[in-house]
Amino acid sequence: MKRAQSRLVVALAFVLAFGACASEPTRVQRPENLPENINAPMLADGPVAPWVARWEGESREVFKYRHRIVAALGLRQGDRVADIGCGTGPFESILSKAVGPLGWVYALDIAPKFVAHVKKRVEKEGLKNVEVRQSQQNDVGLPTASIDLAFICDVYHHFEDPPVILASIRRALKPHGRLAIVEFDRIEGKSSPFILKHVRAGKDVFRAEIEAAGFRFLREVPVDGLTDNYLLVFSRD
Repeated sequence: MKRAQSRLVVALAFVLAFGACASEPTRVQRPENLPENINAPMLADGPVAPWVARWEGESREVFKYRHRIVAALGLRQGDRVADIGCGTGPFESILSKAVGPLGWVYALDIAPKFVAHVKKRVEKEGLKNVEVRQSQQNDVGLPTASIDLAFICDVYHHFEDPPVILASIRRALKPHGRLAIVEFDRIEGKSSPFILKHVRAGKDVFRAEIEAAGFRFLREVPVDGLTDNYLLVFSRD
């Protein structure tokens, strides 16, 4: 009951923020508890190699179990997918195979250095159905109704203006398109110090925010091996 009430309070607050953002799209509604300059390290100039080492190691469970995560998305041949916040591109080859030659993958990131890195990676791996694009913090930059699935892995907590970016994602999704987010499971007294400091809120808050932006919650999908992360799936309508 308390969780339901908590989600309702968050949703009401988020609706107000969403309405404000809709009328003033350039105004940033920073979420409560968002760490200051959370995206600055990624946006700063510098080599990508340290980020590859950090994000593409077996100690990072979303990398270790990335094949299981993609399998849990239920993609079909011919689907069009956006990997929002693709980082160094560890999911692109798996997503490419999942949607097949008739499908399409948009690899999106706001950091120019990651975009350049993933472009080289995609070319080297010969992924003909993957298009790498630089997006903006509040706009994925995709055509209306152009994708079947928006995939966000350990990136949602980096959104600096969730209502606006969620509206952008919703516009890009086809009718009945899906949004899938993998996120750190932030639980007071249980999660690691890194998660508690780095991730601004827990599962219930994030779910309420996404529902308030017009998405319908479908299910939480268990992924064998994930202990620090969860996978939630929503529908555009």
